[in-house]
Order: sequence, then structure tokens, then C-alpha cells
Amino acid sequence: MTYDLLIKGGTLVDPAQKVHARRDVAFSGGVVAAVGDDLSGAGAREVVDAGGCVVTPGMIDLHVHVFYGVSHFGVAPDPTCLARGATTVVDAGSAGADTFPGFRRYVIDVSATRILAQLNISSQGMLTREIGEFEIPEYADVGKACQMIERHRDIILGVKVRLTRHSIVSERSGMLPLHRAREAADAAGLPIMVHPQNAWCESLDDILKVMRERDILTHCFHGMACGILDERGQVRRSVREAMERGVVFDVGHGAGSFNWEVVERAMAQGAQPQTISSDLHVYNLHGPVYDLATVVTKFLHLGMPLDEAMAKVTAVPARVIRMQDRIGTLAVGAWGDAVVFELRGGEFQLVDAHGGVRTGRQKLVPVVVVKGGRVYRQRIEN
Repeated sequence: MTYDLLIKGGTLVDPAQKVHARRDVAFSGGVVAAVGDDLSGAGAREVVDAGGCVVTPGMIDLHVHVFYGVSHFGVAPDPTCLARGATTVVDAGSAGADTFPGFRRYVIDVSATRILAQLNISSQGMLTREIGEFEIPEYADVGKACQMIERHRDIILGVKVRLTRHSIVSERSGMLPLHRAREAADAAGLPIMVHPQNAWCESLDDILKVMRERDILTHCFHGMACGILDERGQVRRSVREAMERGVVFDVGHGAGSFNWEVVERAMAQGAQPQTISSDLHVYNLHGPVYDLATVVTKFLHLGMPLDEAMAKVTAVPARVIRMQDRIGTLAVGAWGDAVVFELRGGEFQLVDAHGGVRTGRQKLVPVVVVKGGRVYRQRIEN
């Protein structure tokens, strides 16, 4: 059989199929064509030698900001996401109803990275650093959001709301944006994604009361007010109840939302994130985030097994966005997205969002990225 591409000799880690073994993976026509112990490369147009490396499905990052050139947060998606192993990303509210058509036309539709989106309930989205998207409460426009969702249902997955007081939400807006996001999402039959820290509420309990199955609480390990730990450092009862009813707890590392002490305490009490995401944007691209693989590396340092960590950036987010038959796996027939990683040993400084440092002994480094069955060769943006 002739293949467009054959990845040969690597250790396949595909949590969706519960596979961790030496396997070759072949691609043809943009999809996975075969997986086997020793596939012949005689008829393959290109062969990648993955000996000594780990081969995984293309990673899925549920929280990035890639409205490059318009949102002050935006980074160019291909050199910062795809080139670093995140073949599918979800932009977390960079655009709202007034700006989403431009986001789609000038970024989403012309990028090699597969980009999906959470629509910001603020119609302007995340434009400037100086003025928050809810400085004017009327920006939280349910009608506009619903109209935009109907026009772009193929790529809009839900409704995003950020709740940080002062810098994002004025006192006049208070918790109104959260309830407007809930209203719009319910009308559209979609979940919400909530950025919770320092909100206009007494505790995270108030936010979680509004959240339901399939909703996403991102930034779950921040060290600010409205966090998952109570004043005694214990995981809140409301957090455990939310997890039980199907609320998705997502990492969303970012420039201020990953604290070593919080994550260590929470995980020691059994509060694991369901998904690992980067919250990659212009203010953390050059540290402390760098890319999704670096965030995964931090969880390896915390003792999370490789298969479990990879599940949280492949199989689990694929299920969360209901695309598990197409992405997040290298099963035959799935879309042909893959990453070849080196798991390098050494000493690596792993920095949280508040300057806390841990020294890791291994680092996950993407060396070959495959998108749609072909090797992606654009250079990584430094």
C-alpha cells in the first residue's frame, strides 16, 4: 500500500485507544491509514524515523488567544501552536459578536492550525489592555451573541465570560456578564467557559452554582480570590459537587493562573484537572507558558503519568468538544494529526505564573508535527 507519510519506530501513546507500545503509524489522504507493528515503508512518499521517541495524536489546547493583530492578547497561531504540537486549538473569547466575523475571515479560515472558538459574551471581545470588555455592561449582549452563534455553529463551541473585577469587569457590571453568558449559552444549547478569579462574589461557590455539565471552569489552579481552595487550603465542597455533575475543570495556565502550591495541594486531595490547556497569549509566550508541551511537562514533574497527561491534551478535550471520532486519537480513519516527541532528561527550570520555580528532570519536546497527514515544516516562533 502507498502511504503519503509513515512514522516508523516510535512508541505510540494513544490514550483514546489505551495504547502504549511500539507502533508505526501511516497516513493517506489526510487521515490515519494504518497502525501496525512493522509497516513497510517501501511505498511511502515520506518516512519519519521516530526511533527513541514518543508518538501521540496531535494535541488539543482548549484555551488560547490567537486573534492576532486585533486582540491585544493575540499570537499568530501557526508558529506558536501548530509548530509546537497543538494541531487543534480553541480560542477562549478573544472575539465577541462585533468582531467574530473578522476573526474568522482573517485568522481562522487562513491558518493551518485548526481553530475553534468560544464566543465572548462581550460583543467587543478582548480588544485592549486598558479597558475591560465589561467596562460598559451593555456589551454583554445576549441577542447579538446568539445571532453570531447561529451564523458560525460549525466552529463556535460555547460562550466565554471573564469575571476579574476592576481590570475586566466594572462594579456596575458585577456578576451580570456571568448570567448573560448563561442565558446566551442556554438559548444556543451550548456550554459556558468561565474565567473566575477575583470576581464580584464572595467565593467560587457563587460561580459554580451557575455551572452545569459540560461547562468549563478554566484557570482552576490560580492563587487569587475565588479559587478552588478554601481559607484552610481544602478543596471546596462546591468544587467536588461540580466535578461530580460534569463541570470540566481546565488548567488554563496563562500569565497569572497557575500556582505551584495551589496545584500541589489540590491534586494531593484528589482534585485533578480534566483538561490541560495553556492560555497561550502574547504576555506569556516567552515565559512562563511557552507552549502546551511545556505545561504538560509541569504535570509530569508533579508525578502525573505520561499516558494520563497526554489524555488531558488529546482524548479528553476531544470528548469535551465532541470531536472524539476525528481528533485526539490515531485510530484508523481519524484525521491525520500527530506529534513526535523527545522526552529529554536533564534539569529544567519550571516556573509558575507567580515566579515559583520547580526543577524538572524531564522535558517533553515536539520534534515533528503532522497535520492532515503531512509534516508541518514552518519554523517555530521564538
